[in-house]
Amino acid sequence: MAHREGINPDAVYSREEVARLLGVSLSTVKRLISSGQLAASRPAGLRRVFIRGASVLEMLETTRINGEDES
Repeated sequence: MAHREGINPDAVYSREEVARLLGVSLSTVKRLISSGQLAASRPAGLRRVFIRGASVLEMLETTRINGEDES
């Protein structure tokens, strides 16, 4: 199993970085943001999207499966 780097709650990540950290596609991250499951910021006048590590960890916690097999 490959080692993945941890998510720093105080860090700010791009959508691409979040996709890499979670092992999902960029389009999946965009869908999570669009659906409101993942909080992100886009300052006025910028195209860049910023995602706090704490937001990623919160999303993972609030969508956690409790004792169920997802298969």
